[in-house]
Amino acid sequence: MTKFKQLITASALLSFSLVTMAAEPAKEDPDFSTTEVAPGIYMLMGVGGFTGGNIGLSIGDDGVVMIDDSMPPLLGKMKAAIKSVTKNPVDFLINTHVHDDHTGNNQNMGNDGTRIVAHENLRINMLTKGLRTKDGNKPMPKAALPVITFSHAISFHLNGEDLRVFHVENAHTDGDAVIHYQNANVIHTGDTLFNGMFPYIDINNGGSVDGYIAAQQKILGMSNEQTKIIPGHGPLADKKQLKQALDMLVGAKKLINTLIKKGKTEDEVVKANPLEKYHAKWNWGFITTEKMTRQVFKSLKK
Repeated sequence: MTKFKQLITASALLSFSLVTMAAEPAKEDPDFSTTEVAPGIYMLMGVGGFTGGNIGLSIGDDGVVMIDDSMPPLLGKMKAAIKSVTKNPVDFLINTHVHDDHTGNNQNMGNDGTRIVAHENLRINMLTKGLRTKDGNKPMPKAALPVITFSHAISFHLNGEDLRVFHVENAHTDGDAVIHYQNANVIHTGDTLFNGMFPYIDINNGGSVDGYIAAQQKILGMSNEQTKIIPGHGPLADKKQLKQALDMLVGAKKLINTLIKKGKTEDEVVKANPLEKYHAKWNWGFITTEKMTRQVFKSLKK
């Protein structure tokens, strides 16, 4: 298991629940590393523990555009990491999808005057499901909600960059956004890429294996050998690593679908262990080989 998988595994088992994250932060002392992947474009990645999804920043004379915002226990360290590369406030925050480890500080950012941007399905999800607390779901605070939404795509023309934000349907969730820095040749995938790990496909929130494959195929088609890819989780990636993730997912679907066509039940498919050949490289604490098998099976049957 890679060092990153070891760091993420313990807390990732608790992931995607803001209540649990707030109540039981990582036992290690997590922080953020800051990497300039292109002039004025930064990737903030957790080190020393689980900090949520990778964060993107575009910084320049026209303002600051941020992608995703971690979790409340990490607010102070996240802001410190941002201040290490810019003293200016964040003008726009783009949410790649609804999960709490990517939207957990929306309320704080909104209260600071940051304008939140997301796919329309993400806002609908927040309005209908609300904020999860230990006492049950409560209405989502107004400051946490996206104030700018889009159905297909939206563009920003700031800091000398043409930044295109576009929707990929029913991939990780039903409200995924991918961000393409067109001039810099950088792509932020959100959780449509877990670099070097089995992905989480959130079927209950509209995700699907076919949509996930289609999303990765679209991103791959936009990439070349020089493209830098910021994944939702994991280290900075490139086209080769994206292709490896896509090949694994296509192969996993084919193997499981073959057993489904033979009339195998979910438990029978799990027992057959069709993804054994992927275990050593892709298995990790939150999405084990068994869980990967079950989520692909459920998606294909649905």
